[in-house]
Amino acid sequence: MKKYWLLLFLLMNQFGLAAQRPNIVIIVSDDHAYQTISAYGGKFMQTPNIDRIAKEGVRFNKAYVTNSICGPSRAVILTGKYSHKNGFKDNISANFNGAQNSFIKELGKVGYQTAWIGKWHLQSNPEGFSFWQVLPGQGSYYNPDFIMMNGERKRIEGYASDVVEDVAEEWLNKRDTAKPFCLVIGHKNTHRTWMPDTRDLRLFTKTQFPLPENFYDSYETRAAAAVQDMTIDKTMRMGYDLKMFENKAEEEKELSIKRMNPVQRKAYMEFYDSVNSDLKQRNLTGKALTEWKYQRYMQDYLATAASLDRNIGRTLAYLDNHQLTKNTIVIYVSDQGFYMGEHGWFDKRFMYEESFRTPMVMRYPGIIPAGSINEQLVMNLDIAPTILDAAKIQVPTDMQGKSFLPLVNRNQKKGRDAMYYHYYENGEHAVSPHFGISTGRYKLIRFYTRVEGWELFDLEKDPREMKNIYGQKGYEKITEKLKKQLLQLIKVYEDNEAEKIFTESTH
Repeated sequence: MKKYWLLLFLLMNQFGLAAQRPNIVIIVSDDHAYQTISAYGGKFMQTPNIDRIAKEGVRFNKAYVTNSICGPSRAVILTGKYSHKNGFKDNISANFNGAQNSFIKELGKVGYQTAWIGKWHLQSNPEGFSFWQVLPGQGSYYNPDFIMMNGERKRIEGYASDVVEDVAEEWLNKRDTAKPFCLVIGHKNTHRTWMPDTRDLRLFTKTQFPLPENFYDSYETRAAAAVQDMTIDKTMRMGYDLKMFENKAEEEKELSIKRMNPVQRKAYMEFYDSVNSDLKQRNLTGKALTEWKYQRYMQDYLATAASLDRNIGRTLAYLDNHQLTKNTIVIYVSDQGFYMGEHGWFDKRFMYEESFRTPMVMRYPGIIPAGSINEQLVMNLDIAPTILDAAKIQVPTDMQGKSFLPLVNRNQKKGRDAMYYHYYENGEHAVSPHFGISTGRYKLIRFYTRVEGWELFDLEKDPREMKNIYGQKGYEKITEKLKKQLLQLIKVYEDNEAEKIFTESTH
């Protein structure tokens, strides 16, 4: 009889905990720059739905990534571990080992229904989810293909952000309403080649965007920046990126165009052909052409962001309409930041602020006060342990992130003193691998392989990171202090490769 009552008590306790556990929606975009979000003070466009999450919860002003590139960032979010620990260091050679633990698997152990829908970009198929339906590789903006759980591929007519949201809502409609759920929605937007929905093609055509102050950066004192290949001037392609095709034969080579249905393609190419015709009449060269490319880049990029924000609004409306808002955590985060012409660039990868820093807003009704602004140093590494903390699940000891829930709901004022970063890929865009430390005020970076050397920045005096002050007189003490902190973090996170490079460079 005692065993019966004990079992009953344990079951009731478990059900009680389950009733308290929140639902979770994590929306992950691709390459979405915080500079373009109105909640962050961006002046380029309005993002009312991302702003709504911030207004009803918290805006993280100092959220960063451990490795600024698409697949590795997702692996970090999923596992709560640095790239060297989860095994997915870059997009060239890595395949995600789905057998390892993740916050999704921990949620599943206590009865959560879990799903990942949309962009996945981890090469292998998802493991440990109740349901998944993911884009192959980068996915397509128009009529995207999906990999299904049975291994088949299914093409769905429509625009990527709309279709991903449709599939997400379909799954929500079919879930077991007696169980808590965790849904990750992975959007392709705003990834290269920035192909807007046909309804958004003309959203920004009458807007003239100001050039960033450092658009014509000469990269003095920064050797790695000098050898990169990601400039709007030289790297951005007229056809592939900007849809300015020389002729129909060139247009036909673009698979992203060929996959459109006749109605989509007609609307799409009528617009771009008219832009191309105007460009040819202007006969631009030199800086005038580069600045024209910048304007077109901004118009297309922001138009894809408009569709992203609109579909985030659909997610929030679904929660409202199904009485799920009060008991659902919503996190919006990009896989990293992005360059909107700063340093003359597009893309990401560098530890410089525009790509290292990522937008992140979170809503948790009744727990996080509405309109909160958090100035602590937080990372995408922390999302997994935060979710488990909110779900009242013990965080596995091998997760390297820390829950930021105490920073937003328990009046804990002290977070990280410094953040560790490590970028590995030595391929596309010729960005040299590097690791480093940022305290928020100072940033110390060690480049290796392609370029060998150190960089130091005082972000208070030089927020645009234009002048490398490493080795300059007057910075000896701060450099020594930062190197000690960097080595300490390298050892804490057990990054043996970085420790070897660091040790060799200081002897």
